[in-house]
Amino acid sequence: MIGPGAGVRVYLACGVTDMRRGITGLAALAQEVLHQNPASGAVFAFRGRRGDRIKLLMWDGQGFCLYYNDLGSYYSPFSLS
Repeated sequence: MIGPGAGVRVYLACGVTDMRRGITGLAALAQEVLHQNPASGAVFAFRGRRGDRIKLLMWDGQGFCLYYNDLGSYYSPFSLS
């Protein structure tokens, strides 16, 4: 997998993001809410309502890359009873 280089800034959007948004909508959030240039080469992380989904938006110099992961498949809730 090709990843970002060393020293790349990562911005986490606090709060809930609508996971139906695509590249254009997430780039607009990075511009308007985080006050950052989405084409700066930084990684922008957005989380879903339940906290089990994450989208990463990154400019690689030629275009945007959008990574999506459903974290619910990696852990299962447990009870303390």
